[in-house]
Amino acid sequence: MKFKRVVIKVGSALVAPDAKGCSGKYILAIARFISQCQQAGKEVILVSSGSVAAGRSLIAHGSPNPSIPTKQAMAAVGQMKMMANWQRFFDLPCSQLLITHGDLKDRQRYINIKNTLRILLANGVIPIVNENDTVATEELKVGDNDNLAALVALVSEADSLFILSDVDGVFEADPRLNPQAKLIPVIAKIDQSVYAMAGATNNPIATGGMKTKIQAAEKAVENGIDTYILNGSRGEVFEQILRGDNPGTHFVAQHGATRARKHWLKHTLKSNGMVLVDTGALSALTKQGASLLPSGVTKVSGDFKAGDCLDIYDAKSGQQIAKGISQYNARDLQRIKGYKSDEIAALLGCCPSQVVVHRDDMVVLIAQ
Repeated sequence: MKFKRVVIKVGSALVAPDAKGCSGKYILAIARFISQCQQAGKEVILVSSGSVAAGRSLIAHGSPNPSIPTKQAMAAVGQMKMMANWQRFFDLPCSQLLITHGDLKDRQRYINIKNTLRILLANGVIPIVNENDTVATEELKVGDNDNLAALVALVSEADSLFILSDVDGVFEADPRLNPQAKLIPVIAKIDQSVYAMAGATNNPIATGGMKTKIQAAEKAVENGIDTYILNGSRGEVFEQILRGDNPGTHFVAQHGATRARKHWLKHTLKSNGMVLVDTGALSALTKQGASLLPSGVTKVSGDFKAGDCLDIYDAKSGQQIAKGISQYNARDLQRIKGYKSDEIAALLGCCPSQVVVHRDDMVVLIAQ
């Protein structure tokens, strides 16, 4: 089991196992594992459930199925407790990102989330992501943190996704009904037969079951992200991972994450604009693997928004050399083209990004 950047999703059953508030019973071992990953030079993004469960005992509800406003109030008080509970187990600083499905669908907010995660990881800060239950409505909710974790893995360009719960993985049959059912260590392809093995959750504080975990795995593996369902309640699981073993169920990525993203940029994403770049930028992009800076842009064409795809051409030869996702809209890029990155704030009144197209959001189309 090899990984460089991993998203770890931790379910409510691990954060608040007795539904009476946050506990260190299971997350102490998880936090130790995250720290060990960081010490080994790996990057970790944590997606944590548990805010509703953490605040459940503090908001009067009188029902096993509270209303949406009641759950939102539980999340409002529980989120503070959940974050404090995580932070006490780490020597490094933690950060909080509360997002909704609407944030992930909006181009500008999507790119803002990506940039924030990049900076946090570069500074050794642990990003802790949760759905913004306090403001999310039914049509905006991702619905469960399994699928949220898969989307975060896509945004952050992780190579692996670990879904931690209180189950060992996918079994051939429901182990609660058939104790002889065997764990499936590797699933190379997700089809209806795999979904048929999934049962609903029996945990009253959890929002998903095995079905949502398989849905999340399907999203991830299609984009080149190896996904594992693991039992986070067993400390030995993390020792096995660090040894390189697979202690749960591994959903095999269809191809490498980098290859998947480059293929998506090259063949799927439609371009809404074009820029011409000078000789210096041409060399930096094709020979040094650099990002596109505003100083290298000589001409901007098209009506595009931040988050849209651009075709990048060599101004001298007229040859297309790359395509990638723009950090700026057409109007702002017109204003900053030809200027240095440290002049952006003076020109625009703010500096959303030091680069026009980040190297991770670009595919070079000519031989390097």
